[in-house]
Amino acid sequence: MKSLHHNRITLTLLAAGLLASTSLLAAEVPPGTELAGKQELVRNNGSEPATLDPHKVESDVEGNIIRDIFEGLVAVRPDGTIEPRLAETWEQKDNTVWTFHLRPGITWSDGTAITANDIVWSWQRLVDPKTVSPYASYPANMHIVHAAEISQGKMAPDSLGVKALDDQTLQITLTQPNASLLQMLDHYVMVPIDPVVVKRFGDKWTQPSHIVTSGAYKPTQWVVNERIVAERNLRYWDNAHTVINKVTYLPIASETADVNRYKAGEIDIVYTVPINQFAQLKKTMGSELKVFPQLATYYYEFNTTKAPFNDPRVRMALNLALDKDIIADKVLGQGQRAAWLISQPVIGGVTLKNPDYASWPKEKRIEEAKKLLAAAGFGPDHPLTFNLLYNTSESHQRIAIAASSMWKKNLGVNAKLQNQEWKTMLDTMHTGNFDVVRYAWIADYDDAASFLNNFRTGDSENTSKYTNQAYDDALKNAAKTADLAKRGEYYQQAEDLLARDVPAIPVYHYVRTHLVKPWVGGFSSDKLGFYYTKDMYILKH
Repeated sequence: MKSLHHNRITLTLLAAGLLASTSLLAAEVPPGTELAGKQELVRNNGSEPATLDPHKVESDVEGNIIRDIFEGLVAVRPDGTIEPRLAETWEQKDNTVWTFHLRPGITWSDGTAITANDIVWSWQRLVDPKTVSPYASYPANMHIVHAAEISQGKMAPDSLGVKALDDQTLQITLTQPNASLLQMLDHYVMVPIDPVVVKRFGDKWTQPSHIVTSGAYKPTQWVVNERIVAERNLRYWDNAHTVINKVTYLPIASETADVNRYKAGEIDIVYTVPINQFAQLKKTMGSELKVFPQLATYYYEFNTTKAPFNDPRVRMALNLALDKDIIADKVLGQGQRAAWLISQPVIGGVTLKNPDYASWPKEKRIEEAKKLLAAAGFGPDHPLTFNLLYNTSESHQRIAIAASSMWKKNLGVNAKLQNQEWKTMLDTMHTGNFDVVRYAWIADYDDAASFLNNFRTGDSENTSKYTNQAYDDALKNAAKTADLAKRGEYYQQAEDLLARDVPAIPVYHYVRTHLVKPWVGGFSSDKLGFYYTKDMYILKH
């Protein structure tokens, strides 16, 4: 009930324009703090971004930067309440017609006005099949009128249920009430982009010489596989609360190299701490080590259209024979939890139950796995062999080695390890050219649907190609109900079907780990794992 309660309160206050004066998503420097003369930050981004086009991205690698350089209508505060950003106020009628009023005088980084028409055009582009966005289904998940039909190529993009009443006013019409609408608007694919620049430069519009932004920063340099530099956008509407003048994002995939460069003083924030160094770093650099729980699940996804993974018995056998406790506690050991659900045990005010087999003794699970595999035609004389794909990273490699050795020991299965760079792996997933692939999903918003929608028939993120009408119906029913307990029941039905059919093996639920220099003030990671440069400042040191 908490999030629903916050939404109601927020709407009441915003209608009176009372929240617009508070800005918690900005650098808050305590009185008397001595700041460094040079306000520059270097953060590792974990990999080279595939693009900075918000409509072409699907991971935090890109999202980290997009959230610094673009701004949406609203943002979610760490306590779950909604904060006005490009939109100053809004109101709704029957929870299906929402009207947003933009801040007066907001501009792009080139000084031209940001208008409601820019937002309409941006969202039409997102759902347009010609854009080929991995998130084309997202506005349909929000229940925006005609979004589903447009993304499926059945209607024209300009029929989307979003219109500009005037330059300052945006109206969104939904097919049904959506309790999560405001949270969903905070996602980085929903930020507006400038139609003029996109039309003028086409695919090259994100180059530093062309791009215009709406957020606190604007890219000024992009050296592929080396760095992206962004500088303060002086035309940003909340520039008065920004402190850091320049931020550099490094694409270092090697976690060891990341830490080494941090120790050498070249990096202020490490993207993630290597598993094999965590205990030592906790001893030696404990005050700089930050650990945050995260709404994210690591899983191994099957290509359910490809033999033998079109057989649910094979998928279930591999699920049962994986010792997830060992992976979470021993291989990782940073606070991760073994996962038997694709979403989370507690999410969006709902508690979900694990499948029965999660509580079986390990021996029973392995015995059952052997029976299933034998029934599917595999055994000592005909061992199952497949490729296990992961993106290049020490952590993913360690987990893949552990998983493959468990399957070999417990079932006689041969999992051959393959690794690809992040961008290549994403392409491989979307073209369906894989057996089993490592993937993870960070919640787009605090609700189980953010995870579960990825396995609906026809969803743009459903790279497993799983299809089940009962599953689709459970999610439809969940979306229609405003009653939280009832919604939880539908989510449980959906999770129970995933636990039975296993289009993906949940492995563990995440924590985010970072090393942060003591002179970086204002660092905090939200439950989705994002942290904003505009919230930070450099202390005198």
